Amino acid sequence: MLLGSFLDLGVPRDVIEEPLLSMGLGKSFSLVVEEGHSLGLRGLRVCFKVLESDSSTTRLQEIIAIVQGSSWNHSLRDKVLKVFSALAEAEASVHGKSLEDIHFHEIGDLDALLEVVCVCAAVEYLNPLRIFCSRPPAGSGNVNTSHGVLPVPVPVVVELAKRHQIKLVGGGGYPQGELTTPTGLALLALLVDSFCQPPLLDIQDVGIGLGRRIFDRPNLLRVCLLDETETAYFSNSNQQFTWQELVLQEAWIDDATPEDIAHLIDELRKAGVIDVVSHPVHMKKGREGVCIKAIVQPGLAESSRSVWFSKGTTIGLREHSDGRWVLSRRRGTCMTPYGNIGVKQVRRPDGRLTVKPEYDELVRISLETGKSLEELRYEVSSRTESFSPNEEWN
Repeated sequence: MLLGSFLDLGVPRDVIEEPLLSMGLGKSFSLVVEEGHSLGLRGLRVCFKVLESDSSTTRLQEIIAIVQGSSWNHSLRDKVLKVFSALAEAEASVHGKSLEDIHFHEIGDLDALLEVVCVCAAVEYLNPLRIFCSRPPAGSGNVNTSHGVLPVPVPVVVELAKRHQIKLVGGGGYPQGELTTPTGLALLALLVDSFCQPPLLDIQDVGIGLGRRIFDRPNLLRVCLLDETETAYFSNSNQQFTWQELVLQEAWIDDATPEDIAHLIDELRKAGVIDVVSHPVHMKKGREGVCIKAIVQPGLAESSRSVWFSKGTTIGLREHSDGRWVLSRRRGTCMTPYGNIGVKQVRRPDGRLTVKPEYDELVRISLETGKSLEELRYEVSSRTESFSPNEEWN
């Protein structure tokens, strides 16, 4: 369905076939592309007919050898290897084996290799500044595999979602069945920049890929080509705004002392939350309470949850997905009359680089010199030319 969408979007057929032919697989498959409909909506259906079944590849080492021996450009080789490495690592974790001992089972046959190479080649051809994607559906029910009947989402999909922090959408709004496959999720995990809707949708073209299963709704996957002048404004490529997914946790507490509240906030900060705020609220029966909100990175949400319930008095915690746009920044040091001090360098939308000294550093120097924080802040901020980074832009 991904491949059908890219071909429908205008990716030339020879772009996706050439990498396969250069691998010597021309006699192993035929590519079938046909226009069709799903509940009245048109699109392209694509499938590979494997002609030589003994050409299947089941081990990561074999795939690496084939890809590294190809004449592809470095970027395409890197994309394909990353996708299969992600699949192998997930398989290894699910089966409790090393990477060297892993067979890919259902995702290791020839058509999986063909699909991954072709999708990556299509992305190479389009060369997008940034790829956005809606959250993939979890699916439900059961599926037959070489391991017997397994619940949906299957174990490898669950492992990929966990490893790459991809939130799957569940609930009764989707039809039953396997709606996200391991190969599909691995492609999304390695190719997609943000699992959210972009802030502006200036759509230039649309490609539709059709599936073969029949649901109570059109079975299609849609790829939209957006105007680069709009998406570039929010792209990592020019190091301006970057979308960062967050989790917002909140509790209203009316049975804790001010000291208890201060301790809980301090423990949340120690747990690595980005920030914590609190303000008074009027709760039921006229009781005075405190609303505490914590902004958390998704990977730390579980550990901060434990802090709420072990260090605080609340017995319930509200939580929902959130996010923010942030400027590119990096930490480093600036040379000052008081020695090297820690600062944060920020790239502004107009290209200017500004530095902001760390608060703890200013307090330390203020105590040593007697100068005010405002005076020191101005003095350090004017020394951008002496900045020395100690980390990459993020």
